[in-house]
Amino acid sequence: MIASTTTARPPGTTAANAEEAGRRVEEIIDHLTAEGDSEAAGAAEELVRVLMDYYGTGLARMVSLLEAPRAKGDPFAALLDDALVASLLVLHDLHPEDTSTRIARALGSVPSHPVEFLSFDEATGTLHLRSAESSGCGCASTAAAGRQEVEAALSCFAPEVTTVEIEGAESSQEPPLLQISRPPSGALGSAPASSPKTP
Repeated sequence: MIASTTTARPPGTTAANAEEAGRRVEEIIDHLTAEGDSEAAGAAEELVRVLMDYYGTGLARMVSLLEAPRAKGDPFAALLDDALVASLLVLHDLHPEDTSTRIARALGSVPSHPVEFLSFDEATGTLHLRSAESSGCGCASTAAAGRQEVEAALSCFAPEVTTVEIEGAESSQEPPLLQISRPPSGALGSAPASSPKTP
């Protein structure tokens, strides 16, 4: 096992350049290969590819956002609104907003499934929400899809949230039409009490 030599750098210090980082990665993979652990070496190479793709996509996204017309007024605002860029900033403790603000930003990024913020427990990482939708089919699949979208947004903007609890929307009175059209209790499958005789 190779002991990690990575240490946290104080803000403002110079990070290792790309050449040094690349050389270090090659040394680690070569060491794993020399030890005969081909599976670990393959996993390490795959990890490097995934990370390179993640950061490369994030950097490309930043450049694209900064070149967009809306960035001319407040370029940083465009970056903070983007889930991928925000996730990179949070990952490296560079995001300027606090947890509550980022939670609100995450929830606002999912307009198709509006929810109401109730509370957030920093000690447990539990976020309590309430569905703001009082109408709809109420399908379990729709609710599950909404939860997944909310959780995905939170994982980018506010990874401090580890558990999401969503209450149902506050109950509202049924529409009169539904109340009228519902048959009386016990009436289903039973014959009428009496029927007119045919003359």
